[in-house]
Amino acid sequence: MSQMSLPTLPDLRTPAAQLIRLVQDGAAPAAPAPGGRRILVVDADVDPADSLVTQLRRYGHEPLAVQCGSQALQAHADADLVLLALELPDLDGLEVCRAIRAVSRVPVVIVTARQSELDCVLGLQAGADDYVTKPYGLRELMARIEAVMRRAHWQPAARRYIRRGRLHIDVNSREVTVDGSGIPLTRKEFDLLCLLASHPDTVIPRKQLLKQVWGDSWSQRTVDTHVSSLRGKLGGSGWIVTVRGVGFKLGAG
Repeated sequence: MSQMSLPTLPDLRTPAAQLIRLVQDGAAPAAPAPGGRRILVVDADVDPADSLVTQLRRYGHEPLAVQCGSQALQAHADADLVLLALELPDLDGLEVCRAIRAVSRVPVVIVTARQSELDCVLGLQAGADDYVTKPYGLRELMARIEAVMRRAHWQPAARRYIRRGRLHIDVNSREVTVDGSGIPLTRKEFDLLCLLASHPDTVIPRKQLLKQVWGDSWSQRTVDTHVSSLRGKLGGSGWIVTVRGVGFKLGAG
């Protein structure tokens, strides 16, 4: 009579077995992210944001939390993905999403308590890559993050140009030319010109320019100074038109 073999028990000292035990104990995520992302969390509600930051770290990501739209407009350039709430103290989240999308291809996932179909449509039309409503499951959110990042990874890096008569702006390389001649601009001068050129028929108030370009941390005189400098470098006051008492818009040179 042959002896019946007993099943081999796993070696609990191995990393795989230790990970299984951590998952069963609830001390580690069931599906860690294959590669850490720099994720910007934009949410005025501090406690849920802190909790989300903790969970993102457990999944191997590098999160940064900010509470205001103006802070998001300053920080998004260093992020691989933005988790954006719509309920912010200084700017509406849809406005923040549009401003980010005007100058960047960084993926944006809106995370909000607004659950109506119209809100979702408005969010996607504002440039969001996905729309998640609260309350949400953490694993679902992580899966959506990975899905958005996969789509972003496989999209060809399309160059974005803005042309306004003799004025050409290469948004990707941050190069500006007038009549084919390069115009050297500072970072803020380029950001200001690009914002105006992205909305050529719109008068943008000084306050909005301050929030989107400077993060609302400077005086309104700062806008006037940079507008004056831009006019000089572009070769004429007609490129940036002052609408008295309101703000500025892009002109035709």
